[in-house]
Amino acid sequence: MIVLAIDTAGVDCSAAVYDGDAHRLLGEATEMIGRGHAEKLMATIDAALDAAKIDLSAVERIAVTIGPGSFTGIRVGVAAARGLALSLGIEAVGISTLSILAHMVPNQGVPVLAAMDAKRGEIYLQRFSATLEPLGAAEMTSLDEFRTLASSGEWQIMGSAGPLLSDAGAVTESDRFSISVAAMLGAEAKAAGKPTPLYLRGPDAKPQTGFAVSRA
Repeated sequence: MIVLAIDTAGVDCSAAVYDGDAHRLLGEATEMIGRGHAEKLMATIDAALDAAKIDLSAVERIAVTIGPGSFTGIRVGVAAARGLALSLGIEAVGISTLSILAHMVPNQGVPVLAAMDAKRGEIYLQRFSATLEPLGAAEMTSLDEFRTLASSGEWQIMGSAGPLLSDAGAVTESDRFSISVAAMLGAEAKAAGKPTPLYLRGPDAKPQTGFAVSRA
């Protein structure tokens, strides 16, 4: 199965082509852009396809990061994945960014806490077993709850929230999600309908109320 994976959930705009049968990455393209994923995504997909020497018509599945992460970026990626899947007549699957972080762990065999700094003293968190199976759903917790959990056992911490364990005021780096890992997980994932964003917090920008202008 040829998988096209795309990631717009963080500061990167990434795409990769992966051969699921051969368990081999065929090509990828990544640019750290921060914002503006909508303007960059299709060119990034084209670059990944060119690197893999594969035409879009050969793709058999789309995988997309669904969050948690950038509210706007996630919307861009999920919409693109669903549109591409519809036009190609193939399935699309969603991949959690926390799952990607867990599978980026350097040393397997120890349970993993995938933990992202969600700001405002909150953490996006998910627990994984030593074999990287999820132990419960993704959730948003307080920094104090994260610290308590992290001290409750032997965990490998993956993600930007790690420095907050020792310093609540630490300046954390933006999380970056390996597009090759996303592609591998996309090849292994079971199809479960159209991918949908994984929002653990509502958008910062909300419509104002009480200021509507009456229509003539």
